[in-house]
Amino acid sequence: MIVADTGAVYALIDAGERHHRVLRRLFESDPDAWVLPWVILPEVDYLVGKRLGRKVEEEFLEDLADGAFAVAWGDEADVAEARRICRKHRDLRLGLVDACVMAVAERMKAGAIATLDVRDFGAVELKGAPKLYPRDLRAAARQISSIGIGAKQTTKIRRTAAATSLRRKSSGESSSRTGGCRIPMTRAIRIQRNQPGQ
Repeated sequence: MIVADTGAVYALIDAGERHHRVLRRLFESDPDAWVLPWVILPEVDYLVGKRLGRKVEEEFLEDLADGAFAVAWGDEADVAEARRICRKHRDLRLGLVDACVMAVAERMKAGAIATLDVRDFGAVELKGAPKLYPRDLRAAARQISSIGIGAKQTTKIRRTAAATSLRRKSSGESSSRTGGCRIPMTRAIRIQRNQPGQ
């Protein structure tokens, strides 16, 4: 499971953002793995509307309503945990949104957090030690190349993952978190790809 922060979701949607390609590949490889904490939604909506325009903002809302993204609607314990994280790391001045994203990641036992805010998220030790994407993806790629796994082997790994995904689709497997929808590219991402600058 990948719990997403505001900046990562915005970069996923904005084709002109420098982290867009890596985040889009990550999202499209397993969209059901992504979970958006409710607390980031107003920030993403604001940034998308202000920077990318009303049409993309409307498409993002459509994506949410259609279940293209799984949303963690929160738990009372998330706010209490966020308060604890903020107090413990007072010098970072984290704020409610980042601390809630961290709390949700801990509660849901996420394997990773998609965030561009490496300074803050990297400074806080979370239960389960989730990886930070895309930062840790680059580190893994460097490690793969340093141990001698070549392009043929990584291509084979990708093909195996794609074949597994294809088998799941053809057998009718679906995710309960997204209501059975397997959407390879959301409307907001597609519109940004086809009509940059809107």
